[in-house]
Amino acid sequence: MSDRNCPSIAKAVALENLAVVGHTTFFTAIESLAAEISGIEAAMVWGLFSRRKTEIRTDPRASVPDGEFVAVVGDLHGRIDLLERLWPMIEDESRRSACRNRTLIFVGDYVDRGSGSAEVVDRLLQGFEGFNSIFLKGNHDETLLRFLGDPSVGDVWRNFGGLDTLRSYGIVHPPGRDWAETRNAFAFAIPEPHVRFFKNLKTQLTIGDYLFVHAGIKPYVPMEEQAEQDLLWIRDEFLDSRANFGRIVVHGHTPSSEPVVRHNRIGIDTGAYMSGKLTALILEGRERKFLATS
Repeated sequence: MSDRNCPSIAKAVALENLAVVGHTTFFTAIESLAAEISGIEAAMVWGLFSRRKTEIRTDPRASVPDGEFVAVVGDLHGRIDLLERLWPMIEDESRRSACRNRTLIFVGDYVDRGSGSAEVVDRLLQGFEGFNSIFLKGNHDETLLRFLGDPSVGDVWRNFGGLDTLRSYGIVHPPGRDWAETRNAFAFAIPEPHVRFFKNLKTQLTIGDYLFVHAGIKPYVPMEEQAEQDLLWIRDEFLDSRANFGRIVVHGHTPSSEPVVRHNRIGIDTGAYMSGKLTALILEGRERKFLATS
């Protein structure tokens, strides 16, 4: 019997098309349908939909370990002013917590678009008292490193804010100037601690039931097999996925006016460089809270 000629599968597909992503009503209906049939037809229904069941259901009890206070900051993009406003809010929130271990995670994209890229890196290198600071790599940070090694990247970098970063380091790229000349000037101007900062950025971090990356992950690919290109650049394939990633993925990269909370991911890029709204996600036990500049 083919899928096309099986009326029960046709009914199941219709149910799925009406289902709300992440809602268990669909699977309750599938279970009721399977109870009405038997044999080969039932096996075909469950063979088609059992994998999807594991993809869509999530654990509402996602948590970080006891005693852990975790703050996650969205894409900065050179907005040192917003970082200086958000940090005291995070500090105040942490003082209300009894947790002894405090972790501050930045999801990457420290440079470009805003005017204070160099100042942002200076501030991050100072550290944040009472917190273990973790800095993830964003696609803009990767592009800065690529430019230092290959000046032909300059035309690409310019298109998404590289000139703002160069200006923050005192470098101007006038029209018609050879990118190799600008790269050499930038390599001379950027402090060595800043270069080490970019080279040492992490691509991912796991704490409890949460996975932190810049852009997202490729669905159905084990974490150890994920390509860095996807962790830094992926969009629709990840954003539109209903897959259960095993952990809740906390990410930036794709801006929205408000934090995006889905059954399998939380997006915290609120377009700070143009909106003035820099967002932090606070995780403590099973609790989640958002802080943001206005």
